[in-house]
Amino acid sequence: MASANEHTRGDDAATSRVRRYLGVFRYSGRALELVWTTSRALTIVIGLMTVIAGVLPAVTAYVGKLIVDAVVTAQASGARAELTAALWYVGLEALVIALMAAVSRVLSVCESLLRVLLGNRVNVLILEKALTLSLAQFEDSEFYDKMTNARREASRRPLSLVNKTFQIIRYAIALLATGGILLSFSGWAVVVLAIAAVPAFLVETRFSGEAFRLFRWRAPETRMQMYLEVALAREDFAKEMQLFGLGPLFLQRYRDIFHKIYAEDRDLTLRRGLWGYALGLLSTLAFYGAYAWIVYETAAGAITLGAMTMYLLVFRQGQQAFSSILTAIGKMYEDNLYLSNLYEFLEQPSPARTGDARDGPTPGDGVRFEGVSFTYPGAEAPSLHAVSLHIKPGQKLALVGENGSGKTTLIKLLTRLYDPSEGRVTLDGRDLREWDITALRQRVAVIFQDFVRFQMRAGENIGVGDVARFEDEREWARAAELGMSTPFIETMPEGFQTQLGRWFEGGRELSGGQWQKIALSRAFMRRGADILVLDEPTAAMDAEAEAQIFEHFREVTEEQMAVFISHRFSTVRMADHIVVLQRGRVLEEGSHEQLMEQDGQYAHLFNLQARGYR
Repeated sequence: MASANEHTRGDDAATSRVRRYLGVFRYSGRALELVWTTSRALTIVIGLMTVIAGVLPAVTAYVGKLIVDAVVTAQASGARAELTAALWYVGLEALVIALMAAVSRVLSVCESLLRVLLGNRVNVLILEKALTLSLAQFEDSEFYDKMTNARREASRRPLSLVNKTFQIIRYAIALLATGGILLSFSGWAVVVLAIAAVPAFLVETRFSGEAFRLFRWRAPETRMQMYLEVALAREDFAKEMQLFGLGPLFLQRYRDIFHKIYAEDRDLTLRRGLWGYALGLLSTLAFYGAYAWIVYETAAGAITLGAMTMYLLVFRQGQQAFSSILTAIGKMYEDNLYLSNLYEFLEQPSPARTGDARDGPTPGDGVRFEGVSFTYPGAEAPSLHAVSLHIKPGQKLALVGENGSGKTTLIKLLTRLYDPSEGRVTLDGRDLREWDITALRQRVAVIFQDFVRFQMRAGENIGVGDVARFEDEREWARAAELGMSTPFIETMPEGFQTQLGRWFEGGRELSGGQWQKIALSRAFMRRGADILVLDEPTAAMDAEAEAQIFEHFREVTEEQMAVFISHRFSTVRMADHIVVLQRGRVLEEGSHEQLMEQDGQYAHLFNLQARGYR
C-alpha cells in the first residue's frame, strides 16, 4: 500500500513538473503579440525570410548531388553535355548560396531594427507602469527588486523569444526537407537523428532554469552594485566620497559583490560546458555512425557517389536542424522565464484611484484630519495615532516636533501619497479618497525638504510645478517673483534659459539657498492651488533669510491655506496656529502666545532654542 502511495506521489510530482515546465511557455503568445504590434512590416519580412532560409539548405544539398553525379558521368563517358550540365549546376548552386547570403543579411538588418524598436517599446511599457505605482510600492524593497529584474532583461527577451520561434519554423522546414530526402535512404537514419539531440536539450533546459534562479536571487546584490557605481561616479556624491575617503571602501564592496556573482556564474558555466561537451559527443558519434553506414552503402553500389554526398550533407543539416530546434525550445523556455519578470511587474496591481469628485459639499470648510492613524507598510508601530485637526481657509499652520514625530507623514496623507489606516482626511467636507486625484493635486502645491534638483533649464525647474504651464515663460517669471528667485536668475548668463546642474554642457550649479528659492517658486506655478505645503524648504538658508522668506510667504498667500514645517521657532511663531506632535500624537496646539502660556513642550523647546541665540 505504501509503495502504491509513493508511486502515486511520484506520478503527481512528475505531472506537476511537466505542468510547471509547459506553464512557463504561456508568455510566448504575449511576446509574439508585443513584437507584432511593435512593427508588423518587420515581423512579416522576418517571417518570410525565415521560410526561405529553411528551404534553401535542402536545395543546396540536392544541387550538390546533381553536380557530383554529372561530374562522375562526365568522367565515365567523356560526354561534353554532362560536363556542361555540371557547370550549369555549379552556377545554380552559386545563385542559391548568394540567395542564402541575401536572406541572412535581410534577417540580420530586420532583427537589428526590430531590436531597437522593441527595446524602446518595452522600456516605455515599464515606465508607463511606474507612473501608476504608489509611493508605498516604490518604498518596498521586494517590489523594487521586481522592477529591477524586469528592466534588466526585458528589452531583449521578447525579440529573442520571437527569433527562436522563427528559428523553430525555419529549422522545422529544413528538417522536413532533409528528413524527406533521408527517408529515401532509411527511416532509421531519421530516428538516429532525433534521438542523438535529446540529451543535450534536456541538460540545456535544466541549466537555463538554474541560471534564471540565480538571476532572480541576485536582484538585491545587483541593485547594490548599481548604487555603488552611482556613488563612485556621480558629482553629487563626489565631495563626501573624497573628504571621507570612501572611494576605496565602496570600490572594495563593488569588487566583493562582483566576485561573489562571478563565482556562482563560473560554477554554472563550467558545469554547463562540461555536460554540453559530453552530450555533444553523442551527436558526433551519431553523425560518424551514419557516415560509415552511407559510405558502406556507396561502396556496395547501393547508392551513387552523388547520392552519398547528398545524404551526408542532409544528415549533417538534419542533425543541425533537429539540434537547433531543441536548442531553440530550450532558449524559449529561458526567455519565458525572464519574461515572467516583465509580465509579473506589468501585472502588478496599481492602487485604485477611487474618486471622481472635483469639488466638495461644503466649500470653504478647509482641510480636516478626523481621528487619523497611519502605519507604514511593514512597520509595527503607527507613525500617526488618532490625529484630529482643522485647517481653515487662509490659515497658516505650523507643525512642530522632533524627527520622526509624524510631521511629514501628515503631509503625505494630505497629498494622498498614502491613505490613512484609520480615520479620514477631508477637503471641503469630502473624503480625499472620493476626490479625483488630478483635481485634488491641482488644489495643493508642495515643496518637500528633499525636493528634486532637475538637470534642466532654470525656467523648466520652476515650470515643473505645473505641468500644464511647463514651458510658459510668463508663468516662470511670475512664479519666480513670488518665490524670490528672480534676482539671482537675472544675473545668470542666459536667465531662465540657463542650464542648471553639472550633468550637461554649460550647466551652472546653484547654492543650497538658491535651489530652495527655485523650489519655492515651483509652489507658485499652480494658480489654482489653495493649499500650500512647505516641508522644511528653507533649511539651507540662514535664520534671517528664512524669516524674510516666510514673511513674504504670508503676504502673498493671504487667502490660501498654508502648512509648513520648520525647526526654527522664530519662523514658527509667525503661524496662526501651531500643532506640536510627539510620537505621532497631537501633544499641544494653539497660537504662539497660547502655547507659551501653557508652558509645555512648545515653550520648553522655544526657550531652549532662544538661549542658543543669546
